[in-house]
Amino acid sequence: MRAAPTASASNPHAYNSVYVIDPDGSIRGIYDKVHLVPFGEYLPFQRLLERLGLKQLTKQVGGFLSGDRRRAMDVPGAPKMLPLICYEAIFPGEVANEADRPDWLVNVTNDGWFGISTGPHQHFQQARALAIAEGLPLVRAANTGISAVVDPVGRIIAALPLGVEGVLDSKLPNAIEPTYFLSVGDYPLILSLVVSLIAVGRRRLRS
Repeated sequence: MRAAPTASASNPHAYNSVYVIDPDGSIRGIYDKVHLVPFGEYLPFQRLLERLGLKQLTKQVGGFLSGDRRRAMDVPGAPKMLPLICYEAIFPGEVANEADRPDWLVNVTNDGWFGISTGPHQHFQQARALAIAEGLPLVRAANTGISAVVDPVGRIIAALPLGVEGVLDSKLPNAIEPTYFLSVGDYPLILSLVVSLIAVGRRRLRS
């Protein structure tokens, strides 16, 4: 987390951020989370709901501000990567910019509030689906698990299970060419759903 440039006691906004830091301690790059979680990191209709006593789950006074855009970042000794914070890793098609396509994805997340439940498993599987959709390897670091290295077709190269502390040492898989999904998006799925609904509707009308 970093304070917004305009932050003050009366305007205590902050960003949820990832830093790339050189071995000498200098800051090489900063990414501010773009896709914030409603009610988790900010309140819709904030002033009204705060008057009613509601707060976002992160309990950051004033809530978080969203970054301006996603950006690939240079990492010393590694290919260019794209950071994704928490649930940003569940939106295929909204991640990699074709003109600035990274070589791999990094997902850092705090899954601690799920506890030992199905939540972290679901979140991890959604991140795997993103790697497949984007055709990019994914490195995931979760404070309570599940942490993993996933190749661009969804295979788990290395992993730490839920509730286990440790270190992963793994070779970074290579990216593949941009996938068919990136060209067509969800349109085939939407079309098939519309056709199915029409077919079901016609059958019911006949009966």
